[in-house]
Amino acid sequence: MSHFPAAAFLTSAHRPEQFLPDIGAEVAFAGRSNAGKSSAINAALNRRDLARTSKTPGRTQLVNFFTLGGEQRLVDLPGYGYARVSRTLQAHWQTLIEAYLRRSALAGLVLVVDSRRGLGDGDRTLLDWCSAAACPVHVLLTKADKLSRNSAASALAAARRELGDRATAQLFSAPSRQGVEPLRDQMQALLSAHLGREPGDVPGDCNRTEPSVL
Repeated sequence: MSHFPAAAFLTSAHRPEQFLPDIGAEVAFAGRSNAGKSSAINAALNRRDLARTSKTPGRTQLVNFFTLGGEQRLVDLPGYGYARVSRTLQAHWQTLIEAYLRRSALAGLVLVVDSRRGLGDGDRTLLDWCSAAACPVHVLLTKADKLSRNSAASALAAARRELGDRATAQLFSAPSRQGVEPLRDQMQALLSAHLGREPGDVPGDCNRTEPSVL
């Protein structure tokens, strides 16, 4: 059973001024367009089609907000790194993600990475930003069911070596449900820790200018 039985879609934002009020606690999901982000969200929330999935990468073009109950939310960020879209759309996605990452409600980032490919340049840039902002990151190595047990273990070990103390990491597979419970536990821990902060206490300086995250 999901930790988040009240999960439901709230709204989508095409521009930063359409974001929900910057209060409460949010866990954001980010990753390359073909890393399996929507499937991971649906598995974590025990919903089949809450986050729309597609065989065509780059379908998530908005910042999508989901309630998890109370002041807790999940935010689905646009996928990045997909070359078959216009530069204008890529720039729009970049603007949305950069604006979102400055929210004080951000409790942590789940970075979705295809376990067969490992961390990419866009993933590393997001990690650098989050490290500077003291924003917790949990790396989800998806599609682990497509690897042998030894290959999956090697992928996890390699990711953890590269990440060091910048992020935690786990293997995950939406079809086989591998890693679903640890992901839910990690999400709840991030949300609960953030809501326990004193008013005005935010992770890092969210107003400074940052280099491109994509």
